[in-house]
Amino acid sequence: MSASTLPAPPETRRERLPLSGLLALSTAVFITVITESLPAGLLPGMRASLGVGEAAMGQAVTVYAVGTALTVIPLSSLTAGWRRRPVLLLAMAGFVAANTVTALSADYLLTMGARFVAGTAAGLSWALMVGYARRLAPKGMEGRAIAIVMAGIPLALALGVPAGTFIGGFLGWRESFGVMSALAVLSIVWITLAVPDFPGRRPGQRTPVARAVAIPGVAAVLAVIAAYVVAFNVLYTYIAAFLERFGMGGAVDRVLLVFGVAAIASIWITGAQIDRRLRRLTIGAAILTAGAAALLAVAADSPALVYVAVALWGLGHGGVPTLLQTAAGQAGAKAADTVQAVVVTLWNAATAAGGALGGLLLVQFGPLSLAWTVVILGVPVLLVALGARRHAFPSASGSPSGSASSSASSALP
Repeated sequence: MSASTLPAPPETRRERLPLSGLLALSTAVFITVITESLPAGLLPGMRASLGVGEAAMGQAVTVYAVGTALTVIPLSSLTAGWRRRPVLLLAMAGFVAANTVTALSADYLLTMGARFVAGTAAGLSWALMVGYARRLAPKGMEGRAIAIVMAGIPLALALGVPAGTFIGGFLGWRESFGVMSALAVLSIVWITLAVPDFPGRRPGQRTPVARAVAIPGVAAVLAVIAAYVVAFNVLYTYIAAFLERFGMGGAVDRVLLVFGVAAIASIWITGAQIDRRLRRLTIGAAILTAGAAALLAVAADSPALVYVAVALWGLGHGGVPTLLQTAAGQAGAKAADTVQAVVVTLWNAATAAGGALGGLLLVQFGPLSLAWTVVILGVPVLLVALGARRHAFPSASGSPSGSASSSASSALP
């Protein structure tokens, strides 16, 4: 046989990301974020219908976060040995039930109870998301997989919350929650068809919480999460009330759309650069967020500058969930599953604290105090990110999903 007739060596095929499965997970994230944030855009209608004040209705976000914070670690432990897809489907069924009750409820306490259940479902799903993304991705592409899943956050803020706000204004706030129930049903179908199942963890694989938090770098990332998330929710939870006080109550959906579109651009940049510039992106996000809040505080009477400030805010915020969860996973390495449960708990405790603090500030000091609080809390965020250059936000970041994630893959949820 001549050389010309020898069969050519098979080409090495480049592995591809399983986009359908990752997008199904991103849709689940999308639903959790809209369900959590939707009352921020519907607050005036909800409080009028249920007969409560602004601060009381703002606790619809707070109680959701409390539900997540209180239950994520015990539920993660309880379901650790279960196969992963049934746990995720159970969480999405929780959203169907909770949003349906919210849509039908005429009682404030019943609504708060449904919001707590929704938060519990969120905690169960969030404890799975990062680990699921890593296990679905080919080796060396885990960071991009996480970015795709986390894209559900800015998409929810860009499209979901403004669309829900529009539906609430056009048809009613109850219809907005009804739509969320329908989306959760569709998500259940998509997950069943596109997301593979994985086994749970064997007994003895879970790292104790205290030991995980003591890993160098983890505490610094958690400190940044606490300060940043409180700051974000102080303002975002009451953004409709803020705009209403300065004559822009009719523009809430458009303002949220500007915020979300900028957030989408942010997560696109983050997904492209996170493997090489985790530290720079985190510091840049902290600066942009604080600067945007300062502009919002000094220019609240100018609609044009409000839109500019909100666009800068979205650009700063969009990639933050991916950045901080990647930093936590990278620092936590072999204890990534436990670190993720702690991150979800802290994130939602901080969300609840931000909603409660925002309500107090709004009542006692007025809307401008919300924006200035973001600026004040931005200082420790920036200082910790700048100082934690060795373990939490290293100057020379390799692949945040490479060495750290691959070493932890066997222990991921």
